[in-house]
Amino acid sequence: MKYRRIASIFVVTWALSACAMLQPVQLMPGESESQVIAKLGRPTARMPDGKQHLLEYSRNPWGQEIYIARFDQNNRLISYEQVLTVEKFATIKPGVTSKTDVLRTFGHPSQTVYFSRLQLEAWTYPYKEYGVWNSEMNIYFDNNGIVKKTENGQDLRFDRDSRFGF
Repeated sequence: MKYRRIASIFVVTWALSACAMLQPVQLMPGESESQVIAKLGRPTARMPDGKQHLLEYSRNPWGQEIYIARFDQNNRLISYEQVLTVEKFATIKPGVTSKTDVLRTFGHPSQTVYFSRLQLEAWTYPYKEYGVWNSEMNIYFDNNGIVKKTENGQDLRFDRDSRFGF
């Protein structure tokens, strides 16, 4: 009887903690950087952006999300959003958008590859397209660091029938 009671307490405690972990963190514009870090933990990157700065919270390569917290010059939160979306990727302008623009918009890629024959560098961002499909956005840069093209496709790591899947 004693063990059943201990097991019940353990299961209830575990279930409640699991529910708490699934709750999205609530951030409000105007919160200080230290308040945001206290809620979200240590960022995966910190980047300057003019008089502002960004904190990157990446869940890649397998989490398929990157959250960007944008702060003003007084270290106050302006915005916090998941940036790996079809709508955000549509803002990339080949021939105009630079590597710096991509970093400030999407954070760091999960993978980079240089294709010497094509003289293009590819940055890969795995994400959930429309929250459903396991996809990858590949952004190709020329040798001047300007976007040459983008390419969206299936993330074969999640395809059990693919020879690339795990």
